[in-house]
Amino acid sequence: MASKLFSSADREAIINAIKSAEVATSGEIQVHIESRCKIDVLDRAVEVFDKLKMYQTQDRNGVLFYLAVTDKKFAILGDSGINEAVPEDFWENIKEQMASHFKAGEFTQGLIEGINQAGKQLGTHFPYQGDSDINELPDEISFGS
Repeated sequence: MASKLFSSADREAIINAIKSAEVATSGEIQVHIESRCKIDVLDRAVEVFDKLKMYQTQDRNGVLFYLAVTDKKFAILGDSGINEAVPEDFWENIKEQMASHFKAGEFTQGLIEGINQAGKQLGTHFPYQGDSDINELPDEISFGS
């Protein structure tokens, strides 16, 4: 089961990376982990993005990190606001960096690195808005079956 892949310390480190990345941005980052992905990984990431209502951020600047651990598939999905702001190959570059960690069995470190990279771009294009900025989406990791 996907939820057992990460220890409580791993989960805490990932959540702390999300919180740290979001400190300097109005953007939102979420992580969803499940065991299997029976369809195309990007199609499944879109389903999860919709299920988590990530499209409801004010600036359309949500980023989803989706992992199907048993099937060894993952995707990064940015909403329209962030996709318009980052270079065309941005998500692919992050995926390559994460994949090298995943191949070494370093799932937590791979996620943290991806989250940090996304956070830097979100901070550049969607800086923190002070008192008017609220955390629009939960920072907790969500798990599927």
